Amino acid sequence: MRQSKVLKKIRSGGFVRLCSMGHYLPFYIRYASHFNYDGLWFDLEHRAMDAREVQSVLAMCRQHDIDCMIRPPTLERTRLYRYLEDGAAGFMIPFMSTPEIAEHVVNCIKYPPEGNRGIDGAGMDGDFGIDVWEEGTTYFEDANRETFIVGQIETIEALENINDIAAVDGIDLLFLGPADLTHRLNTTPDTDWTLDDAIKMVSEAAKRNHKAWGITAGSPEEMAHRQSLGAQMIPWGSDFSLMTVLEQSSKELDDIPGT
Repeated sequence: MRQSKVLKKIRSGGFVRLCSMGHYLPFYIRYASHFNYDGLWFDLEHRAMDAREVQSVLAMCRQHDIDCMIRPPTLERTRLYRYLEDGAAGFMIPFMSTPEIAEHVVNCIKYPPEGNRGIDGAGMDGDFGIDVWEEGTTYFEDANRETFIVGQIETIEALENINDIAAVDGIDLLFLGPADLTHRLNTTPDTDWTLDDAIKMVSEAAKRNHKAWGITAGSPEEMAHRQSLGAQMIPWGSDFSLMTVLEQSSKELDDIPGT
């Protein structure tokens, strides 16, 4: 079974090189692989994509040997493990605010005895049955070992439950979502927590439970600072960055007379 590059970095204490994509851009997957990214954060929470487009993206990630981390639009059991059957390497789960949510996700995604994922074996993750339908297969153990779960910490409730969430077996990384969390901190009158407080709480809970943690960043300087605090996953680069390419190209046209 294919080994997860993201998990290899997490388990070795390394830094995950992760970019993000929310639109159907096949060339972007090839470029991400070419420029040595470990994984692609594929956002289906806020972006629309039909099922065949998703399958195509996952197949292209497999073709170019880059992890695809899906942020799903649902926590429905069969929808989650179908993404794995189609080739996803792992998940970023939005609004993981309670240990019960974390346990539900692990239960859906891991095979027994770690969870209760349904068995098919005919998907891309099992090489369409070749790795599964043979005597002595290690597919189930391999799938549990090489499939990762990232839980997004985006609410005050999640901060209140952070130690219990971090303690759930099967959760590999706690990912602090600063946009959602900052808005909630700013609009909740009975809390004086700041984003810096939240970062400290998440990083300490991760360390206490031998888990990794991550966050977004708005500049290379901010990324370097958060990496120095121990963050192992800070996405950098997205399909929306193409806007800056067009901006620069437009400025270059402005400098040429008659264009």
